[in-house]
Amino acid sequence: MSKNSIIDYCSCILFRLFGPLIRNLPLRVSLFLGRRIGELFYYFDLKHKTIVYSNLKTAFGARLSPAQISNLAKEFYRAYGQNLIEIFFIPLVDKAYLDKYISIEGLNFITEGFNRGNGLILLVIHAGSWELSNIISANLGFPFHLFIRNQRYPQLNQLLNLYRSQKGCKIIQRQNQIRQLIEALKNNEAVGMTADQGGKAGTLVKFLGKDASMPSGAIRLALKYDATLIPAFYRRTNGPYIKLIIAPPFQLKKTGNKDKDIQGNLKEVIHIFEDYILQYPHEYLWLYKIWKYTKDKKVLILNDGKTGHLRQAQAAGKVVSKYLEDKGINTYVDTVEVKFKNQFSRYALTFSSCLSGKYNCQGCLWCLRAFLEEGIYKQLIRLKPDIIISCGSSLAPINFILSRENMSKSIVIMRPSLLSTKRFDLVIMPKHDRPPKRKNVAVTAGALNLIDEDYLKEQSDRLLRSSVLSRRLSDFCLGLFIGGDTKNFRLKSATILEVIKQIKFISEKWSVDILVSTSRRTSREIEDLLKQEFQDYPRCKLLIIANEKNIPEAVGGILALAQMVIVSPESISMVSEAAASGRNIIVFKSWVNRRHNDFLNYMAKQKYIFLCRASQISSVIDGLREKSPEINILRDRLVVCDALKRII
Repeated sequence: MSKNSIIDYCSCILFRLFGPLIRNLPLRVSLFLGRRIGELFYYFDLKHKTIVYSNLKTAFGARLSPAQISNLAKEFYRAYGQNLIEIFFIPLVDKAYLDKYISIEGLNFITEGFNRGNGLILLVIHAGSWELSNIISANLGFPFHLFIRNQRYPQLNQLLNLYRSQKGCKIIQRQNQIRQLIEALKNNEAVGMTADQGGKAGTLVKFLGKDASMPSGAIRLALKYDATLIPAFYRRTNGPYIKLIIAPPFQLKKTGNKDKDIQGNLKEVIHIFEDYILQYPHEYLWLYKIWKYTKDKKVLILNDGKTGHLRQAQAAGKVVSKYLEDKGINTYVDTVEVKFKNQFSRYALTFSSCLSGKYNCQGCLWCLRAFLEEGIYKQLIRLKPDIIISCGSSLAPINFILSRENMSKSIVIMRPSLLSTKRFDLVIMPKHDRPPKRKNVAVTAGALNLIDEDYLKEQSDRLLRSSVLSRRLSDFCLGLFIGGDTKNFRLKSATILEVIKQIKFISEKWSVDILVSTSRRTSREIEDLLKQEFQDYPRCKLLIIANEKNIPEAVGGILALAQMVIVSPESISMVSEAAASGRNIIVFKSWVNRRHNDFLNYMAKQKYIFLCRASQISSVIDGLREKSPEINILRDRLVVCDALKRII
């Protein structure tokens, strides 16, 4: 016996056992009990509470704080508990019950609809006490058919249909009784249908600001058979007292374009229900994934202020956007630069995130509020991303907390600080970081980057249009990227002098031009040396000193225009970008730590780069020009794309 069957039979037995007991309690006592049951669901049904909170944030996150959204979620669960209890009271519903507890606004619109003679579709959404609402509709004095689909649990479904039938509802199954539905309309009878929860086969329309799948069956029937379409909304006014709000008959727009008419009319009908939901948000059923089938996805890139980290995160964002685009999904990217209040806050947030769980971050966010600058905190809580990308250990805790807050997919690049890689949907780690073997860990050879043919063409066009390249280039160019000092690395003047000597020798031998760029980490001593050697050197057509005048398109432009590129060894990001460009890349040796050395040796072994001493640069270039070996291009983004298939 399957798990669902066990749940079905047990629930049905409990329903039959407790039904008589609950029906013997005073109605207000039962509803009080229902509110307490709802609160128990709120505190213990953590998986579904996460969905409720996430849906509410999508709908109201722009104007409500996390605490207010949590309170709204709790109020929804209280109302939900009351609605469940009222199902037990369906066998007791009679005319006296309806006269006492049910008020109706707009009943004249029902009469007006029947006067047209083409049947009536009473259109509702899953709001208020929806099961009781079916019984109310069946007792308004006209033939009423309820159009339903079979539920997951057949025994409970059968019991519920029995209750419905006993109280005047004529059941029409969605699966195989469409003909009866059409006959009911032709006989000028009423049919109850829902306008929400369209599922995979539904039609996408805007719902509370974001495309959601909604069923279009009611609109199709109304257009084809000229039936009257009347929206209705049920809300609880006080305890057992319920108000049925019947809107005026919906005026269908007909242009002759079937698809356009269905889409346009459905959009307007949903907008009518949106107004009710905005007034009574706790009444709507927020328990299902409302925007599951949307064609729009929002990506949030967290930026720690480090250019290398940002470029890796942007590269991951580019892969995600392309992957979703191939699936017909539009992607919107936001980038937020994260700023901590102080250095202590950074470490305190990392520690506090270790205490966070899968569900207990939603609506709390005290650690973000305590440790991030106020403006950054407010900016982050207003966003509702579907995917969050970060690079660097300081941002991994924020990624985890925000992904729990928003039910987002979390993608982190590099080892995520003290947090386990298990906490994230996807962790992208380079091989030299010795990543663990897990399904959610994608192992790259180098650092992710933005380099591809389109990027190189765009950057080279910008560089050629700029004023820095005033002289025409020869058919063959050498690129030179010089980095700078780091915590574990120091670039020596003697090494750079040897590199310059080798490049000038090749330049004269082969009549090639030289394109040079430094980084912001390049020391003043090395900058002065490069200016002294290249500023007035005729073969040097471009010399960019990043600390004096940085040009955004320098890296991409030089990689595109040069046939061979020489790179200093200290920057994993820079070496990876060069290796992804499709050029011959030469990296000159200098002392680096073991982790860094492992990276360079692996890249050389895989023939992404040629690793040599500074004094060997000219001979390596000679060999490459003579043999023209096939270039092995670093394609780490393909690794990430394959990994995305497992999480999106």
